[in-house]
Amino acid sequence: MKKTLYAYIFKEIPTPFLVGMVTFTFVLLMGRFLKLAEMVVEKGVPFGDVVRMVAYLLPPFWLFTIPMALLLAMLLAFGRLSGDSEITAMKSCGISLYGLLPPPLLFAACAALACLWVTVYAVPWGNSGFKKLMVEIAQSSAGIAIKEKIFNNAFPGMVVYTQSLDTKAQTMGGVIVHDERDPRTPTTIFASTGALVSDPKNNSMEFQLRNGSIHRAEEQGGYRMVQFQEYNLRVALADGSNKATRKVSEMTLHELLHPPKGTQQKEILARNLEYHSRLALPFSCFVFTLLAIPLGIQNRRSGKAAGFSLSIGVILLYYVTLSAFDTLGERGTLPPLLAGWSPNLVFLLAGAYLFKKTADEERLPIFSLYPRLKEALRGRLSKGRKR
Repeated sequence: MKKTLYAYIFKEIPTPFLVGMVTFTFVLLMGRFLKLAEMVVEKGVPFGDVVRMVAYLLPPFWLFTIPMALLLAMLLAFGRLSGDSEITAMKSCGISLYGLLPPPLLFAACAALACLWVTVYAVPWGNSGFKKLMVEIAQSSAGIAIKEKIFNNAFPGMVVYTQSLDTKAQTMGGVIVHDERDPRTPTTIFASTGALVSDPKNNSMEFQLRNGSIHRAEEQGGYRMVQFQEYNLRVALADGSNKATRKVSEMTLHELLHPPKGTQQKEILARNLEYHSRLALPFSCFVFTLLAIPLGIQNRRSGKAAGFSLSIGVILLYYVTLSAFDTLGERGTLPPLLAGWSPNLVFLLAGAYLFKKTADEERLPIFSLYPRLKEALRGRLSKGRKR
């Protein structure tokens, strides 16, 4: 009988989980869609490269959307079971709330393993692959990093402004380039026209400027101006395979845990924070499961819309707590281990408390407070209408 019951409960979870994965992933990607569409329409980037970009962007998003979707799935699944009085029927057969834990915990373990695979393999692959692809696109289309009438800082140590830009011909008009790659002699270049030329072999880009002037500050407080008819300015592009310039989000767990000799203390701290953060996020699947079961059962009469709203509220609260502890870790107030795992510990304790309350058939304060606030608000509105 228990196997049939467990299979029945387990089948309630996958559908809302997949819906949550698609919804949350789409919401996170929405902010990138406009930029990607602009790259296709205005910059002429091939559609295939844009599809590759989306593929590289997905793993870092999945690291967050898997726990989020799991929370939503548990809320909706147990909210449906409770709303149809099936939880009550199970209890009348002598099955306690603790006896209903195996199916959701099994699904949470599957989600945690998927999240762990994403954080160990897919996230470094996605972040480093996206960076390499952007370098390849910049090499094949020099104007991809430049926008007209905007101060562009896509090149390290440089700010580029152009009044007009023809992305197809790779030509510019009204060009200003402020070059601080050598901080001892900052240089500002003005040119009436210019062209962008890529050099993939040397992993660089060249600004071919015409009819302008170079303004340079000298070390002794002097100033020099040189006028030119033609001037070529070469800029080295970042190499996506260069390990020295890689961000912590592009590193594997082994690289985070074993920094090379001579690494600065600030970099070691950032690596340790990233390491514990990546391991803590898969464990949050169990935390969200324990938290969602009592909330879903006691939210039985409010429907799917309320379940979705409740999941958003819990997620926001969790990630605000995550951000707060991460800030404490960056400042050195907490060691990386505590900074990474404390949010899970806080919400695990909260989930255990709510689960015990629900198992003892006690009404949670949050759900008893809501009707009172609703009635008080209605009373004030009715008084206002009478006046």
